[in-house]
Amino acid sequence: MLKNNRPSNRSDNRSNNTEHAINNGWLTDAEIQPSSHFEPRDENESISLLVVHNISLPPGQFGNNYVTDFFLGHLDPTIDPYFETIYNIRVSAHCLIKRNGDIVQYVSFHDKAWHAGVSRYQDRDKCNDFSIGIELEGTDDIPYTKEQYQQLSQLSKTLIVAYPALKNNIVGHCDIAPGRKTDPGAAFDWQHFRLTLERD
Repeated sequence: MLKNNRPSNRSDNRSNNTEHAINNGWLTDAEIQPSSHFEPRDENESISLLVVHNISLPPGQFGNNYVTDFFLGHLDPTIDPYFETIYNIRVSAHCLIKRNGDIVQYVSFHDKAWHAGVSRYQDRDKCNDFSIGIELEGTDDIPYTKEQYQQLSQLSKTLIVAYPALKNNIVGHCDIAPGRKTDPGAAFDWQHFRLTLERD
């Protein structure tokens, strides 16, 4: 059985303006919910891509635990008709940023989360091999929250320190799977995010 090198569960999220710390591939201040939906990353592989996604379950509904249930493989298909179409799909992301800015981490950054699917970036296929996937609780057409932008910025800064190649390689899921995926959608303000990221 794969080991996800999990730390003890914690949910003592810091302020959205506070930098994070990483210990053995895990954020020290995130809620930890280890998923079995991952693979070990090749030890010779360099992490060089950060992919921004969105997700909400059921679509357009926020503030519940269904995304975590989905990433852990525990989604109950009887709760909502939409769940019947996805409950047996095995996917995950490294982290989810909720509407209030809280972070949940599912997969160690040392490992491959199953977030990108069929994908290509700069002449390389299989983006899961060399990327980190961050989900924002949201939809393509509902504005993201101030707390989410702040948290995504701080998390990105922390990841760039750990993996410098990420600095110029932050994209949306739509960019690596065009025609198949649209997230994070038109509601995501890339200019605002990049300005926030560049602030000291």
